[in-house]
Amino acid sequence: MLTRKHSIEGKHPFGKAAELFDSLDADAAMKLAMVAGDITLVLDDMGTILDTAFDPNEFPGFEGWEGTNWIETVTVESRPKVMEMLAAARRGEVQHWRQVNHPTRDGDVPIRYAVLSVNGGEHRIAFGRDLREAGKMQQRLLQVQQSLERDYLRMRQLDARYRMLFDNSGEAVLILEASTLRIREGNIAAHTILGARQGSLPGKKLPALVDKSSRDALQSLVGAALASDTAAPMELTISKGSRGVLASATGFSQDRGQFILLRLSEAHSAEAQPVSPVLELVDHMPDAFVVADANLDVVSANTAFVEMVEAPSLDPLRGRPLSSWIGRPGIDMELIEGQIDQHGAARNVSTVLRVGDEVEGEAIELSAVRTDGENALYAFVIRPIGRRLRDLPPGSQDLPRSVEQLTDLVGRMSLKEIVRESTDLIERLCIEAALQYTSDNRASAAEILGLSRQSLYSKLHRHGLGNLDSEPD
Repeated sequence: MLTRKHSIEGKHPFGKAAELFDSLDADAAMKLAMVAGDITLVLDDMGTILDTAFDPNEFPGFEGWEGTNWIETVTVESRPKVMEMLAAARRGEVQHWRQVNHPTRDGDVPIRYAVLSVNGGEHRIAFGRDLREAGKMQQRLLQVQQSLERDYLRMRQLDARYRMLFDNSGEAVLILEASTLRIREGNIAAHTILGARQGSLPGKKLPALVDKSSRDALQSLVGAALASDTAAPMELTISKGSRGVLASATGFSQDRGQFILLRLSEAHSAEAQPVSPVLELVDHMPDAFVVADANLDVVSANTAFVEMVEAPSLDPLRGRPLSSWIGRPGIDMELIEGQIDQHGAARNVSTVLRVGDEVEGEAIELSAVRTDGENALYAFVIRPIGRRLRDLPPGSQDLPRSVEQLTDLVGRMSLKEIVRESTDLIERLCIEAALQYTSDNRASAAEILGLSRQSLYSKLHRHGLGNLDSEPD
């Protein structure tokens, strides 16, 4: 683009030109001409090139121009520009920069020239500036601009597509500012269910559209949605017509702000399905009851389980792995799941309940079943047995009596506990055999077992064997 800043027209001249340039020698004038342009041509009055100055590494193929007319070194469309610059120089007119292209084997090289008359109009000097870098920059700028335009067009198409889905959805949907409950967006179904004129909801505050008795419930629903990924639906009463609606809320963040996605439905649609008495009884049963999906993630649970894991409500438990609380990490739940998959159920499995940062946990007993089909569900009944075990008198617990009984403990107890039970079983069987062999002579039994009398009496007491009131001589 040609502007006045590319010429000497209107520029303030040197105040001491005579002192600076009157005594300018040839060497200084040559250096000045070479610095003024990337390529400098010395021309006669007819445009023949008399001399050149350029970097051959930057301008390969420009050698040997001396004696050639300037017009012959440019492309066809650039020749009128060269003729106009030479004619303007002969008339002594102020020169503007003009772009011409020089053909080479690697393509056209764009150069911007300005022509200056010297030696009383006998010669011309053409100062040229390389435009290839500027051209590359313009090309990159054009590509970026085209890419932005394509992305903008794509975003507009997506916006139009989702706007159409939003407006034509049969479910009433509102988007609210979490802090003020001001409505940002509302689809056609939302306007209908709230009894508002089309397009009138944005900008209004939702509490003004619900009955006063429902405003506290609305605030509670919004708070639950911001605190949890899943908030239980609540019933609200609309001011216009005093109609009941069921509201579900989900919180999300956008542009450093918090918003609420509120879905509304007619309340009677939820009331049309009666609550099963079985579900009501399960929720009130004293033992914990949990329903999990195929990945053993919590789907639902009764109040006893919520209290057992010390959770504020069921909402933060949904979707979390059951192994977060049940069993030793990476052990018990895999064994329990394998037993259920193999036998269809698990009965009275002993494991632990871990709450918070507990490692050992509290002893519990659970039973479980699984439904059939691809989307199988697991149901667990869990009861704490730690207090029951603590209340048992020492030695009153029956030990396994055979290898088959020991193997039955797999899946119900850890390997460490099974090994401990096995050690106790072997120890008791050996003591019983020694007493039988010695006709209940404890001194002889201690000798053949390699134990002291005191050690034998301690083990008899621990296993509940024999009468310890009298000691044989």
